[in-house]
Amino acid sequence: MTRVLVVVGHGMAGNRLVEEVRSGDRPGRWRIVVVAEEPRPAYDRVCLTSYLDGAAAADLTLATPALLTDPLVDLRLSTRVTSVDRAARTVTCADGTVVGYDALVLATGSRPFVPPVPGRDLPGCFTYRTIEDLDALRAAAAPGEPGVVIGGGLLGLEAAHALRLLGMRPHVVEMAPHLMPLQVDEGGGRVLARLVGELGVSVHCGRGVASLDEGPDGRVRGVTLSDGTAVPARAVVFAAGVRPRDELAESARLERAERGGILVDQHCRTADERIWAVGECAAVLGRCHGLAAPGYRMAEAVARQLLGSPSAAFPGADMSAKLKLLGVDVAGFGDIHARTEGAMEFVREDRTAGTYGKLVLAPDCRTLLGGVLAGDTSGYAVLRSLLGRELTAPAELLLAGARTSAA
Repeated sequence: MTRVLVVVGHGMAGNRLVEEVRSGDRPGRWRIVVVAEEPRPAYDRVCLTSYLDGAAAADLTLATPALLTDPLVDLRLSTRVTSVDRAARTVTCADGTVVGYDALVLATGSRPFVPPVPGRDLPGCFTYRTIEDLDALRAAAAPGEPGVVIGGGLLGLEAAHALRLLGMRPHVVEMAPHLMPLQVDEGGGRVLARLVGELGVSVHCGRGVASLDEGPDGRVRGVTLSDGTAVPARAVVFAAGVRPRDELAESARLERAERGGILVDQHCRTADERIWAVGECAAVLGRCHGLAAPGYRMAEAVARQLLGSPSAAFPGADMSAKLKLLGVDVAGFGDIHARTEGAMEFVREDRTAGTYGKLVLAPDCRTLLGGVLAGDTSGYAVLRSLLGRELTAPAELLLAGARTSAA
């Protein structure tokens, strides 16, 4: 007998779930109804900035033609789910449609966090989440004029790159003492700031935003920082993180984590055995993960459960990252902040070359616990493979990129 799987949301994690179920369900035991709020099928948000660098929206599409024409997949776009009735096993949509389910997966993602500062609703202020956001930013861009990005993490630097592509002069404001505080340490953040500064990006760290200021035309004209500094701005982009879209938990009477997110166990299952959550809306054992890779792993685990492997679990998130931001290479892995008791740090910085490297070692000074690389990440693959293991070469050689010695 064919059962109905309802997936709420068709972002990157939701799409991966549907793909995994369909590829493993050769008998066709599941009919999948995907209810998606956005007007287009799933696309690659990780590569969103490429849309401003010549890529078409179609180039970012993740949903394959086979999936979009699959008779066992009913994709309903521009449709928002407003409530979940667990007793009746139905979801209700804003247009009044009611869809019954045998299994329900919530993949509602997250929304951009907009700090509650005066002026945040002024014309000329944007978020950085969807293709529609980028269309609006492109329409408002003024080449040669300054633009301010609020947030100096991964997303904020992507937004700064977007402003550069649009011909604007970007400023980045970050409350933490350095850029990318989740991925690199202070030294790596300092080198990153210097390198992006050489590319024309002005960096303001250790300061928040006091207000967004209105110009005589009723649009935003600048940003006043917490220390009183006034930064002119023709456009302001909020890229200060995201918050999980967990509002459906209320109507379904499902528990949320202390910091938000639909609370699920290691199998991504809620307290209701018929309901799962995956991606950025899911708080696995109380913790949300705001990257694509953990969302994929969640989706794959739930798909295996739906296909008959009830013990399949989310294997956890590897937060290691090797990135190129504004043309600058940066990487972080393991215990980047040396928070392990007794950890030792070995740092090598070459200011002339614009490179920085740090290894975090266990108290025995032989076991690698983590590391940070900025400006040159050529040694990342070898170092990442040594995580939790004894070093195979002196730390200074590893940081100098002596990959042959490390091997």
